[in-house]
Amino acid sequence: MITTVTLNPAVDKTYTAARLLLGQVNRMDSVKNIAGGKGINVSKVLRQYDYPVKALGFMGGYTGRFIEDYAKEIGIQCHFTHVEGETRSSINILSQDGYVTEVLEPGPTILEAELAVFLQDFDREISDSNLVILSGSAPAGVPSSIYGELIQRSKKQGKKVLLDTSGPLLREGVAAKPFMIKPNVKELEILAGRRLKNLEEIADAAVFLNRQGIEHILVSMGAKGLLYVREGEVIHAKAPKIRAVNTVGCGDSTVAAFAMALESGLSGESMLKLCIGISAANASTLESAVIPKDLAKELEEKAKIEIL
Repeated sequence: MITTVTLNPAVDKTYTAARLLLGQVNRMDSVKNIAGGKGINVSKVLRQYDYPVKALGFMGGYTGRFIEDYAKEIGIQCHFTHVEGETRSSINILSQDGYVTEVLEPGPTILEAELAVFLQDFDREISDSNLVILSGSAPAGVPSSIYGELIQRSKKQGKKVLLDTSGPLLREGVAAKPFMIKPNVKELEILAGRRLKNLEEIADAAVFLNRQGIEHILVSMGAKGLLYVREGEVIHAKAPKIRAVNTVGCGDSTVAAFAMALESGLSGESMLKLCIGISAANASTLESAVIPKDLAKELEEKAKIEIL
């Protein structure tokens, strides 16, 4: 069993338009409502590959019911903590000129009593899981120390934790030494405290974190691929070029693929190829975290691997 935690899920409203003009009326060509949030996306990918998944986090209101109903339909075991506030919506506008514009709501304010219930739910529900995946932002009322606390609680039960977040949540989570982190380059720069100008500097920063006690560091570098560090070993993987339709969910797809590789006992190189294939295939579709498996396999086989 794999448990995902999404503290700030969202209904992703994905629009398409010829272009987006500031300060003017913009009529959209299409709209699609998608159950989202980073941990929800991870769960969706895992279910497409038939992995058992349990989903935790905060859910509230109509949008929360929409997400939970969808999750149940695809076989996710839902154990969300229900709150008084309304789960947020996120707007993603894809324009034909190539620009992607995101408008992200902040989410509900979590009450102290609701947070206490969630922590009780968390301790109980992770007991039968091998992996715990912590993803995304936190809503108001949840302290920036939350992921650090969840990592410590998971470690007490002998669970491996994968962390994918940013800002203070990432900094405080890293201090608790999760099993794996997946920063992008900007997030790694924040952790390193300096600008990282090239692949060598990115690798050096990741190796430093590895030596500080984080066993696996997977750095997403967009079109430049992925950089993976474990036990001082540094591997770079690059995907073949594709026509990207929607890049939302690519990082979540990478995390899901990493979890699948861990569960399957894949080698570092095989894991990276799987991550490249699934994340790149995600970018080829309009709906986030919906993977065309044949394309993912093709891209996986074409991934270029380099030992640094």
